[in-house]
Amino acid sequence: MSTKVETPSSSMDPIKWILTFALLGGAVVGNYMLEDLSVLIRAVGVVVAVVAALGIASQTQKGQDFIVFSKEAKIEVRKVVWPTRQETIHTTIIVMIATVVMALILWGLDGALFRIVGFLTGLEI
Repeated sequence: MSTKVETPSSSMDPIKWILTFALLGGAVVGNYMLEDLSVLIRAVGVVVAVVAALGIASQTQKGQDFIVFSKEAKIEVRKVVWPTRQETIHTTIIVMIATVVMALILWGLDGALFRIVGFLTGLEI
């Protein structure tokens, strides 16, 4: 990962965020208010508004940081050694067996404690 010094946000960032949320809110309100229009037209309008909002948000400092983070995450995912199908199946079987064993242990413990409490209190259910 890269080490970078925090850069102060631009003085225009708050205005960009307000514009971003205004576009998203406008898309929601416009979709609701213009329900007499075709669904296709409204869907295209919402998609255009969301893309425009993402474009504006990506110009802010936080947006740039997110883009850099996404690119670095993509690089890290390529480095992951994924398990083979056989390893995945074996691990799944082990987890299932461990779950069944723990369930049986807890079931037995619950039954034993139920009988002990019933004996001590004199209440048999």
